[in-house]
Amino acid sequence: MAALVYFNKLSEESTAVVYSFGDSPSEMTRTLTMDRGTRRSRPDDGNVDHSFRNASRKINALYDAEHQWPARGMSAC
Repeated sequence: MAALVYFNKLSEESTAVVYSFGDSPSEMTRTLTMDRGTRRSRPDDGNVDHSFRNASRKINALYDAEHQWPARGMSAC
């Protein structure tokens, strides 16, 4: 069975991009902050789990492909 994680960009500033994410589009209750310079992310609740890692990896992969921070997306693992 695939694990799904959805994400949506909440804000973008000069140093960071903030995303909401979760297991369904209607339940994106967690947030992560992506450092624009290092492209490293951190979960704002401190919980480094499978959902956080999948969202972070997919956001970075889309950035690699498009050279811009994605507005929204999902990952299936």
